[in-house]
Formats: sequence, C-alpha cells, structure tokens
Amino acid sequence: MAHAKLPAGRVWELPPVILHPFSDPSGPDQLVESSRAHLMLEGILPMGEYTEDELLRRLLSGRLTEVKMLFYVGRDLERWLGQCMETASRDPDLSAAGLAQASFAHLLVEHPPEKVRAKLARWGVSDYRSIFSRALGLNAVFAEPPEFDMVTPGFIRHYYRYADQMWVARQGAAAFPTLPPDQFRFELYASAEYTKMLEEQWEDS
Repeated sequence: MAHAKLPAGRVWELPPVILHPFSDPSGPDQLVESSRAHLMLEGILPMGEYTEDELLRRLLSGRLTEVKMLFYVGRDLERWLGQCMETASRDPDLSAAGLAQASFAHLLVEHPPEKVRAKLARWGVSDYRSIFSRALGLNAVFAEPPEFDMVTPGFIRHYYRYADQMWVARQGAAAFPTLPPDQFRFELYASAEYTKMLEEQWEDS
C-alpha cells in the first residue's frame, strides 16, 4: 500500500463516527445463553438436562445475534466512510490524493486517534480492530442483517472467520493510498451522546 501524497503539516478534521444501539431486547440474554452453550458443548461446563441439539440451537441463536450486532455497527461505519469521501471531494488536496473508502477504513481499523481508543476502552471495548473490521466485512456482503434461512449453520457458528476474510477481500479489492494518522482527527460518539451534545449546542446558541 502506498501512502497518500498530502501536504506536510496540515491536519484534517473528519466527521465523527456515530454508533447507534442494537435494539433487540432479547439480545443480551441470547448472548449469555450462547456463551454457556458453547462451554457446555466444549465440555467445560456440564450439559445437565440439555441435549447437544438444544445447546447447538442456543449457540447458533447467540452467534446470529452477534452477526446482527456487527452488521448494524458496520452500517454506521459505512455511513461514516461515505461522509469521509464527501469531505475529501470538497478538499483540493484530498481530492487530488486519489483516496478511496478503503483509505478511511484502514485509518479507522488500524490507526484511530488516541481519544477514540481511550473512549472505546472506557466502554469496555478492547479488540476494536476485530469489531470494526468484521463489521465492515459483513457489510461488504450483506445488504440486510441475515436470518437463519439466509445462511448455513456452519457460517453462523464460525462467522468471525468468514467476516475476517470478508474484510481482507474488501480491502484488497483495489489498491488504495493509506493516510498518515497524525494528519487526521475524528471523534466517536454513541448516538444518544451525540444527540445530547447537539441539543446543548442549540440551547447555547
């Protein structure tokens, strides 16, 4: 990957990344049940009265919930990538650099600003690279969050392996210039946090 040819010393402010909550009230319970089912299937916890088929259904149900959660994160990230491209199109230096969505995706996954990394850590998100890359990988394939009848049980059970390869394929589809992290800044907000911030700004104006 070649580095983008940009004027030294200049810093660009990119639009904020805004993440919306996953609105499935049964989601957290399914994730817990899926995790327990996985431990039972692996022999780490006793199976009790459950059959292997019942545990497998619980495991797949939770994994599918994880896929949907990542899909919606990816949808928010896709929106951000589009906004970044709009920002680049209005700037002569960025426009001349031949940037692609993959340029900004690489920046987000590999070199987010320190403030973004710190906020994710406060949220309890340690492996943000996997979350963001898998979310974008899934969105490269699915137009809507998949249901059980759309994908195979094997895909659901091992979706993270497929999502990792989808990310690699997405980024490798065409050559793109990478961005110098020290020349780009952006913030990250939960949607409710961002809305509240806007309301406070409107009240002060």
